[in-house]
Amino acid sequence: MTEFIATIGLEVHVQLKTRSKMFCACAVEYGAEPNTNVCPVCLGMPGALPVMNAEALQLTALAGIMLGCEIGPVCKFDRKNYFYPDMPKNYQISQYDQPFCLGGHVPLHDLAYPKDAQKSIATPDKKVRLVRIHLEEDVAKSFHMETATGIDFNRAGTPLLEIVGEPDIASPEEAFAYLTVLQQVMIYGGISDADMEKGQLRCDVNVSVRPVGTEKFGTKIEVKNLNSISGVRRALAYEIPRQIEVLRSGGTLQQETRRWDDARGETSLMRIKESAHDYRYFPDPDLLPVKTRDLVAAASSRKPELPWEKRARFVSDFGVSDYDAAVLANDLDLASYFESAARAAKKPKNVANWILNDLQSALSSTGALIRECPVPPAALDELVNLIDNGTINSKQGKEVFAEMFSSGKAAATIVQEKGLKQESDAGAIEAFVDQAIEAHPGPVADYKAGKTSALNFLKGQVMKLSKGKANPALAGEILEKKLT
Repeated sequence: MTEFIATIGLEVHVQLKTRSKMFCACAVEYGAEPNTNVCPVCLGMPGALPVMNAEALQLTALAGIMLGCEIGPVCKFDRKNYFYPDMPKNYQISQYDQPFCLGGHVPLHDLAYPKDAQKSIATPDKKVRLVRIHLEEDVAKSFHMETATGIDFNRAGTPLLEIVGEPDIASPEEAFAYLTVLQQVMIYGGISDADMEKGQLRCDVNVSVRPVGTEKFGTKIEVKNLNSISGVRRALAYEIPRQIEVLRSGGTLQQETRRWDDARGETSLMRIKESAHDYRYFPDPDLLPVKTRDLVAAASSRKPELPWEKRARFVSDFGVSDYDAAVLANDLDLASYFESAARAAKKPKNVANWILNDLQSALSSTGALIRECPVPPAALDELVNLIDNGTINSKQGKEVFAEMFSSGKAAATIVQEKGLKQESDAGAIEAFVDQAIEAHPGPVADYKAGKTSALNFLKGQVMKLSKGKANPALAGEILEKKLT
């Protein structure tokens, strides 16, 4: 049976995190009353002239710097002409032959892949090349009702990046990882909140299949209406086998645009593309070309630590594992919390363990975000240090943490109030050890006969006799000495 390979290219639109629109002073405000943040410029009124948003230009330069793009000395804006109900001017101000950024790449890493695919990554540390990044204005938003369509022009004119990737992606899982990393970069740089549910990051998928061993790409089919990263993966997981089945059954594929139905889990035909659309680009006569040197210099000073740089630093500076570093750096707020807590910690690795296990579990159970955490970073550091220096044991630490999370009290205060201070006096613990040995001759005999697990039972009895206060490590040492 003929084997096929898939070729995938993504076009990603990212709304920039600016206070005003691209060419006017109207506010960018998600969820505002429809058609309230509008003016003659973004409504395309005759005679209204656009004025560039300097922050949008700088954020575009920052995106290019973070993704390793080449930024030319001059870029310009063009008119992309087409008629559509959501285009108030019947053209879109975009960039054609002199875009802001060329080239660059998005580096994939293991943790960016879906969890169920992280152990079977086909090409580890893959870099997906970019064609270009250009800046344009967003269109209005259509609301389709039963018998009519409404248009909200609040979104029209919002600064929008179009990030065009090379067709380097070979699987739904790689597409998932690519979008995950791209979203993370946008958030790290403060370029966009990149919330797909709010339409701040939108993606069109181009996918084709061809027999293994052939060089020429298959017929390209576009898939639209994708509003989540997992939705992109699911759409490709459906569309690729669909195309392969058509070819295996002797059929042919035509260049077309398909719609993804997330509820039904399938694509359906929207329209057939018979030829490439001619947008009749020409330079916008109302906007001068932009010299980029000063913009690049200003954006360079704003460049943050990149996600992959942060992961490497967490490993080198704090001694955490590669996996833990990747999880911590995956969320910018979580990374900031960890760094604040670990900065003065004696054992930063232990701080990481508490964050990734107990803290995240507690946040998940309450539905809270890390920025809403009732336990400040310094308070968690205090708790971990109390455990590390032997003041309390790990079991007591969990009790203290639960109280800290619910009450907001400091760890030392809770330890004092509950009388939880760990018993580390060797003489006191030895007395408990003697009682345990005397009360349980069977396990004592088992341990002396080579059954090492019996020691854990005896240690448990010591902990019970001490009401959980005995230092378990010291209890284990004394037991071993007594029984050998």
